Amino acid sequence: MAHVVVVGGGVMGSAAAWELASRGFAVTLLERFAPGHTEGSSHGSSRIFRLAYADPFYVSLAARALPLWRQVEEESGQAVLELTGAVDHGPPEAIDALYAELRIAGHAAWVLTPEQAGERWPGLRFDSSVLFHAAAGRVHADRAVTAFQQAAAARGAVVRHGVRVEKLLRHGTDRVEVVTADGEVLSADAAVVAVGGWAPGLAAQTVAGIPPLRVTQEQPVHFPARPTAPDALVWPSFIHHPGARLTDPAGVYGLGSADGVKIGFHAVGPTVDPDRRDRSIDPAALRRVQDYAERWLPGVDSTAPTATTCLYTITPDHDFVVDRDGPVTVLAGFSGHGFKFAPAIGALAAELVTGAPGARRFALGRERTPGEGTEL
Repeated sequence: MAHVVVVGGGVMGSAAAWELASRGFAVTLLERFAPGHTEGSSHGSSRIFRLAYADPFYVSLAARALPLWRQVEEESGQAVLELTGAVDHGPPEAIDALYAELRIAGHAAWVLTPEQAGERWPGLRFDSSVLFHAAAGRVHADRAVTAFQQAAAARGAVVRHGVRVEKLLRHGTDRVEVVTADGEVLSADAAVVAVGGWAPGLAAQTVAGIPPLRVTQEQPVHFPARPTAPDALVWPSFIHHPGARLTDPAGVYGLGSADGVKIGFHAVGPTVDPDRRDRSIDPAALRRVQDYAERWLPGVDSTAPTATTCLYTITPDHDFVVDRDGPVTVLAGFSGHGFKFAPAIGALAAELVTGAPGARRFALGRERTPGEGTEL
């Protein structure tokens, strides 16, 4: 039985471990931090799941992920994905493009006026055109990581926390040694490196062709729902696209959660070193989100924000890195919109380990123009 070491126990590494174990590999998952940690990009109570992209590649990838989310829920006994529906609003041309791609792919979607949408979701104020699709909602991030790890372990994977990997030593095309900070050496037939914000170090030192990766500290904010508004847990996920009446060039995302209604501007945070960031809250960035909430979210109390921080690891084109170089497969650069695809990314990783070709869109060494990639 071939042995694969997965380095990184966030959502992508954990999903890869589950898929590999499901396919009969002997899997060892090594995670640097303790269970439930908040150091990287996979913690918290909520991430958006949606099918709506103005790009058929991502629509199909999200559609592939949906039944896999249900499968890992069944295997782990963890409730992870809740479909509350999702709304996109903003310039008509942006909404029309999303609607067209969903309909071409055979997914139900509706275009509404702002007045129609406001009647259905009174906690939100809408821009000039609105799209709704029901096959969307939220993923509980912490429970998702736990679910993948539990399901992987049930299929024989060994999950180890508190193990920091220092380097990987490649031996030809079919052997790799994983060296930990304690001097332990694990020999394997293949390795999967999924270390999030630490990819510019460990992954880039191990394989060639990784595009430049920028690690940022983002600052989403939770607001309590007003007593007169729907409970936060029944809010749809939503994206407000720039243009029309949203003059800020950054798009806004939001969703309901157990912690309140979560709001954030997409990919606007400062560049940081994940080992040295101080997690301090930026008052100006917080005020920016509050100003948005005051104008566009009548259903929240914008005077009672709770801000937090997390990491993005961003590629120049906002497409991911999911590719193999010899015995090492790299999962990196999920650019703030990857979580929803995690089980599908795990499947792609397992296919790469077996020798199947990867998606050209996610290839190492690709050449694309910065800004050419997808939106949130």
